[in-house]
Amino acid sequence: MKNKTLHMIGNAHLDPVWLWQWQEGFQETKATFRSALDRLKEYDDFIFTSSSAVMYEWVEKNDPKMFEEIKERVKEGRWQICGGWWLQPDCNIPSGESFVRQGLYGQHYFKEKFGVTATVGYNVDSFGHSSMLPQILKKSGMDHYVFMRPGPHEKGLPGRLFWWESDDGSRVMTFQIPFEYTTWGKDLEQHVRRCARELKEPVNELMSFYGVGNHGGGPTIENIESLKRLNEQEDLPQIVLSSPNQFFDELKKQNPSLPVVHHDLQNHAKGCYAVHSGVKKWNREAENLLAAAEKFSVIAESITGQPYPTDYDQAWKNVLFNQFHDILAGTSLEEAYDDARDMHGEAMSIGRRGLNYAVQSLAWNINIEQIDGMIPIVVFNPHSWDVKTNVEVEFNRLKEDQMLIDEKGQQVPLQVVQSSATTNGRNRLSFIADLPSMGYRVYKVVSQNTPKEFSMIQASDYVLENDHYRLEINQETGFIKSLFDKERQFEVFDGEAARPVVINDTSDTWSHDVIRFDDVEGEFRPIRIQRVEHGSVKSVIRVVSEYGQSRLIQDFNMYKELHHIDVKVTVDWREKFKVLKLKYPMNLVHRRATYEIPYGHIVREANGEEQPGQSWIDVSGTIKETGGRYGLSIANDAKYSYDVHLNEISITVLRSPIYAHHDPLVPDPDGDYSFIDQGIQRFSYTLLPHEDSWEEAGTVKHAAELNQRPITLLETFHEGELPQKDSYVSIDRENIIISAMKQAEDNDDIIIRCYETNKEATDATITLTKLNRVIQAQFGACEIKTFRVPKDAGLPVVETDLLEW
Repeated sequence: MKNKTLHMIGNAHLDPVWLWQWQEGFQETKATFRSALDRLKEYDDFIFTSSSAVMYEWVEKNDPKMFEEIKERVKEGRWQICGGWWLQPDCNIPSGESFVRQGLYGQHYFKEKFGVTATVGYNVDSFGHSSMLPQILKKSGMDHYVFMRPGPHEKGLPGRLFWWESDDGSRVMTFQIPFEYTTWGKDLEQHVRRCARELKEPVNELMSFYGVGNHGGGPTIENIESLKRLNEQEDLPQIVLSSPNQFFDELKKQNPSLPVVHHDLQNHAKGCYAVHSGVKKWNREAENLLAAAEKFSVIAESITGQPYPTDYDQAWKNVLFNQFHDILAGTSLEEAYDDARDMHGEAMSIGRRGLNYAVQSLAWNINIEQIDGMIPIVVFNPHSWDVKTNVEVEFNRLKEDQMLIDEKGQQVPLQVVQSSATTNGRNRLSFIADLPSMGYRVYKVVSQNTPKEFSMIQASDYVLENDHYRLEINQETGFIKSLFDKERQFEVFDGEAARPVVINDTSDTWSHDVIRFDDVEGEFRPIRIQRVEHGSVKSVIRVVSEYGQSRLIQDFNMYKELHHIDVKVTVDWREKFKVLKLKYPMNLVHRRATYEIPYGHIVREANGEEQPGQSWIDVSGTIKETGGRYGLSIANDAKYSYDVHLNEISITVLRSPIYAHHDPLVPDPDGDYSFIDQGIQRFSYTLLPHEDSWEEAGTVKHAAELNQRPITLLETFHEGELPQKDSYVSIDRENIIISAMKQAEDNDDIIIRCYETNKEATDATITLTKLNRVIQAQFGACEIKTFRVPKDAGLPVVETDLLEW
């Protein structure tokens, strides 16, 4: 056995938040780091491994003396830094750009403070791992990855060690921790012997993790002494006190032949992607707000000289902290979500302030002529493609002779809809804005004696019909009875759709050992169905329904000019131990279910299993009668959990277990518990029927438009050097989009990040129109590329990595 090596990894897994709030995690970080430093003094061969930059920052700011000790141990090589991220996040729910920022801020911190960066990605407690992570890890300086979940009972893998590969071909050598990442504080013989049995050819090296964890603690004296004793036993492998860095260095010398895994690493704790709607919606809002704010702050700094905000990094760090796997998953104690709300609030306040400075600066420099009674509305588009979308803006009461025109004086259909205000005669205006890519356009409310009348769609209390679709609501059930594609003469649904179904769910907060939610208890039933809006822009049918003590409102919006249907949802949920799903049965055969994942997409089986996804899901297939291709994409602005069973798509709206309830503990039937997702929540989703595939339908862009909405600003007339319509960025390929545009971390260069959406190798031209810069780039399938645009116009644009190095 001594020809085999067991690398014992001394660590102290510490959840900064779980069954405790972050303040307790803060204190325990100091106690754990102090204990690790003590072990390093007591044992010359002891090595300690730790991740999560935020914890080092806590110590740096609260105990500078101990921080200096850590720096010395890092320099000595006995304190090993792994996981170059801000912390160990949920690895399915954050956006692709959030994962980039985890590495950007984490690796920069480690480089600045310790002179090193992590080469091993390290998410030992996260519940599942998106298949785009290898590319993100690789381009953030990490060639290796360590995880534990899903376990062997949840996903079959070819071994503990394998190459994990993304769709672009990026690979990281990946290790699955056997059994657990923590141990008790006593003798480790049982743990060592069961790990030793995991040593398999062709690799004679294995990592075994030890140290008291979850609430911190780390390796104990008894741990280390027992390892020294066990190393003398001939029937055990050679035991070395080691680190993941040392383990992977040894393997690289051996260059073993390893299998390749080319898919995501799922599923553990399927229920956590639907539980606690609040934190998930805050996360989505903050990610999209900060992305838009950074883009326009870059533009405003370049065009008007508006200073780029210096606090976006703090906003992002708040968002990244709340992506910790027990926070964003919804599995922490209730009080933790008061903290998360406050931190997200700070992040979004920073984002909104920076965004406001940027768009106000740009709008103030637009040349807008003086017309009596005119009120300009400037609409900004944060996307790198032209966008045609519904825009709504609060307004003073619209007069009968007032109308809307564009910058050329052409009248635009305008509709008064329900205002958010209920006093002082306020109106809310709705119109379809046709916006240039990453730019703006000026619309104007003006007075004219004879405003032109525009036609409306056909609309009653139960039917909406435009040139493309006819939508009918069943008067008895309140569900979609029919969605008929008039151009293809095709009925989209095979049965009633948008069905709110209530499902029994007595599982814990994580839904341990649950595969699917299918124990249907009942359905919501309507109490009121009526047309609530009707005009030249859109018509809306509102369905109000009830189940038990709960109420659900779905507002179905159909537009005169647009090819999709928006649905605004309000849920007042009062049920316990239940799941709420919205269901859509597709009238297709030979179906394929595709889910959005961070910076990519994945095809999964239509077997009814609960699966994580991002802002969109698509089921496409074949029309049985004609053989033509057809599909439906559903995008949303707040949800992350879905299932597809045969032909039926389900969005999991919410779950209502007890806060932080973990099997096998059984709740006391007479106990008083707090249940998750009680009360009112709001979100929106979009139905995008399409011919052919989701790629050709532009689903990725459509979902982005729903999540990152145009910014509207009421202005006034004034002189300026900017035109009334302008664009700052354009791309000549539909499948290449800009996901981030920001100022560089080390100077005032511009960083532009793009990715390929459709798994098609593409040559693209990215044009920065006002900076006289043109970027020619070759993208591989699903490839993420980052470009540095120097402030000095004499220097060339260069491609860089995700760390901007």
